[in-house]
Amino acid sequence: MTLDELDRLKARLDALRPLPEATLRSLHDDLVLRWTYHSNAIEGNTLTLMETRLVLQDGLTIGGKRLREHFEAINHRDAIEYVMEIVKGGEPFCEWQIRNIHRLVLKNIDDEGAGRYRTSNVLIAGARHTPPDALLLAELMPAFIRWYEGEGMGMHPVKRAALVHARFVGIHPFIDRNGRTARLLMNLELLKSGFPPAVLPVERRLAYYEALDKAHVDDDFTDFIQLIAECCAEGFDPYWRVLGMTR
Repeated sequence: MTLDELDRLKARLDALRPLPEATLRSLHDDLVLRWTYHSNAIEGNTLTLMETRLVLQDGLTIGGKRLREHFEAINHRDAIEYVMEIVKGGEPFCEWQIRNIHRLVLKNIDDEGAGRYRTSNVLIAGARHTPPDALLLAELMPAFIRWYEGEGMGMHPVKRAALVHARFVGIHPFIDRNGRTARLLMNLELLKSGFPPAVLPVERRLAYYEALDKAHVDDDFTDFIQLIAECCAEGFDPYWRVLGMTR
């Protein structure tokens, strides 16, 4: 999937806008459910897609599942809604925004660590990449924002979104929930530019981790950008289905 092909898909969808309100609500509910389920499942949450729907839409608790897993679903939904508000408000990308997203992701799970950069060093199990020393975060996070405002803004939106994810998770500024936060930041960028969010399916978790590790260790982001481009293209499919069209 090339960036030009993604532009053509976006132009096709843009030509159909504005979509009916009922259609938009249906698409939104479907997106929140799939995005929440897959992002949490990648990190080990055991709620199924149907169980996630019951938690989010019906407010039910699932027998045999940990309370933490219920909070992970609810928190992720709330973080998505916050991302949508950022897009509507046209707010600029900043560290405060990143901290707020992370704070929502960790609400009622680790309130003390929510929104706070780590003060100790960490290892990522199974990865070749070792995140930078915690003492460097005071320099790396402002540099990340400067990269975004400079070089990043000259890129195609899908490539920029992929690199926002990859660069952020490479810095690994928080003790926990960097992956979920990174995927929220990536999709924030896609939504700002009128592209559908890229929902990374849990079935592609290995390819996702391998592409990230290659990006961080070998400084080769090609595989990761391609993976995100493919997921972004798949993000158009719900639109075609609800509109009775084919890709």
